[in-house]
Amino acid sequence: MGQQKQGIFYGIFAYVLWGVLPVYWKLLDTTGADIVLAHRIIWSFVFMLVFILATKRWAAFITEWKRIIRNRKTFLTISSASLVISLNWLIFIWAVQHDYVVQASLGYYINPLVSVLFAVIFLKESLSKLQTFSFIVAGIGVLYLTMNYGVFPWVSLMLAFSFASYGLLKKIASLDATFSLAIETLVVTPVALLYLWATAGISLGFSEEHVSIITLLIGAGVATAIPLLLFGSAVLYIPLSMVGFLQYIAPTFMLLLGVFLYNEPFTQAHIITFTLIWVSLVMYMFSSFQQHKKTKTVS
Repeated sequence: MGQQKQGIFYGIFAYVLWGVLPVYWKLLDTTGADIVLAHRIIWSFVFMLVFILATKRWAAFITEWKRIIRNRKTFLTISSASLVISLNWLIFIWAVQHDYVVQASLGYYINPLVSVLFAVIFLKESLSKLQTFSFIVAGIGVLYLTMNYGVFPWVSLMLAFSFASYGLLKKIASLDATFSLAIETLVVTPVALLYLWATAGISLGFSEEHVSIITLLIGAGVATAIPLLLFGSAVLYIPLSMVGFLQYIAPTFMLLLGVFLYNEPFTQAHIITFTLIWVSLVMYMFSSFQQHKKTKTVS
């Protein structure tokens, strides 16, 4: 029971940090999203190397890296995951800096449903009738927002589909969470360094920045890695059904930040869309619990 409480604490802490992350990127809104992304990648890689060394797992990490580069399929999968999560990070940073926090929160509400859709398409998992209906309800919500608000929620859908794609690739690669993040950032760090050198020269964009901005850019690695490491610890101690509930903490915090802190518009169309998304999620979670109870009864 003690380990489960610890796991719940880690999980809640991870999702709260993800939920308030828009505040961090808002502090960097004078720096282009592309530059922030490049620094986020580089400093995440640096932080993960330090973390691996501090936990005395360097030899295991090198062994895993050698295994991956020898296996072409695994290397291509983890490289694809690197590119997809970099795209997700870029869209999210851009969305926060351009006052689309509400759309970002919608994306992360939709994301679990997209992940399940990918599991059906690519992993041949099956859905119940209620789960299928929940997808239809969510689709109606997105369509309603598009038709009535007059704006296609591309930020929401790009975030949802890119993160779901990342999750699928991670599942296929099946790597240790710590090593996976280190290798993902390792793959794209050379690209990030070249981009910074091409756009800002040898200073990598530091020479003209204020000390506070430089500190925030370097700290982006910690802001990225800490919640991921907490999440990795949480899933060791709590069932995935509980993780499924906890994951809605992050977009809820984002929604509250967007509406109440950053005064983004939240119209009747938004209310109806979010309500339909919430209803679809409740239906999906209810059906999942029913299936889980049946499985336990049979076993």
